Amino acid sequence: MHPNTRLAAVLIAGSGLGWPLLAQSELLEDSHASLELRNFYFNRDFRQSGARDKAEEWAQGFLLRMESGYTEGTIGVGADAIGLLGVKLDSGDGTAGTGLLPADQSGGSQDDYSKLGLTGKLKASNSVLKVGTLHFKSPIVSANDSRLLPQLFRGALLNVQEIDNLILQGGRLDRIKLNNSSDYQDFSANRIGGQSDAFNFGGGDYRVSPTLTASLHYGQLEDIYRQTFAGLVHTLPLGEQLSLKSDLRYATSREDGSFRDLDNKASGALFTLKAGSHALGAGYQRMSGDDPFPYIAGSDPFLVNFVQIGDFANTGERSWQLRYDYDFAALGVPGLTFMSRYISGDHVEHASGGDGEEWERNTDIAYVIQSGLLKNLGVKWRNATVRSKFANDLNENRLILSYSLALW
Repeated sequence: MHPNTRLAAVLIAGSGLGWPLLAQSELLEDSHASLELRNFYFNRDFRQSGARDKAEEWAQGFLLRMESGYTEGTIGVGADAIGLLGVKLDSGDGTAGTGLLPADQSGGSQDDYSKLGLTGKLKASNSVLKVGTLHFKSPIVSANDSRLLPQLFRGALLNVQEIDNLILQGGRLDRIKLNNSSDYQDFSANRIGGQSDAFNFGGGDYRVSPTLTASLHYGQLEDIYRQTFAGLVHTLPLGEQLSLKSDLRYATSREDGSFRDLDNKASGALFTLKAGSHALGAGYQRMSGDDPFPYIAGSDPFLVNFVQIGDFANTGERSWQLRYDYDFAALGVPGLTFMSRYISGDHVEHASGGDGEEWERNTDIAYVIQSGLLKNLGVKWRNATVRSKFANDLNENRLILSYSLALW
């Protein structure tokens, strides 16, 4: 067994034995820990001629998260830990490559993989500095969690909330661990390439009023790109259980250092009308400039049309989205939710010439048991269909069983 695997297993076993003893100390009086079990089946069916038939795998994930409190004093000290373990249940013959498991040397998937992440933290007033393993989301850089185990960053993250209604965030990242990997690696930019060992970022979100929030963020993937993001989110009450949410986003990206010339402007808007348990959304996204939208490969771009498979962020692409959500709590079934959306893109500039077109359809059905012995047991089915004139045609299904248990 790999040393990291043994270490993660010890952490998981120890969560029920040794850790409660540590919780008696002053440092851990405000600590908490949880164990998430994630069973993930993934099937991607390739529909065009000349492609392989499918990618299909089934795996079990264990996610142990621990967060301490802080020591007393002007500057509080604490520590967090995350232990990850992924185990192959089935990878078939020639069906590897789903992103659930790391590849082996024979073209298949490894039997297991793991990671232990540790984070030190300091707190002064309402400001927190974290150094080490990081998993967070912001408009300029966000960790992905769409597979068996989450993607992680390594670096430093500072959150400052000293001014009412203003949240400032910044930091420096030096490595990324992809979802299906045990190891940290350098950064690269999606579709653009290049290699970088640092991402610097900073910005803030200001709550102008109870219904309006403005955001401004900046990021630099050293020697590849520089990006500035501005956004507005507004919620307009229209009556009892009726509201209109407007989400406006704009980003500009240029080259950094000696990287080749880079030019992208990304604008997007998503409007959601919520009426009781119903929500109807309509969105539009536009790429301008000579290049696609750059972001760290393996992370989540903050785009209104970034969905289950596609991001609709190719050079020159225009795309629109129509979405519907329903919460079955209104029918007496709390915990049951439904979502369906359709995204269509055109005007894509690609190497073969002409205006490329693509579309994607997603459907999510999820249920989380609300009470009883199986409380917090969730099941989610995610279905996607993609058709493209310049990329793969595919059908995809993901079935995810998850269970979260608070350890203390």
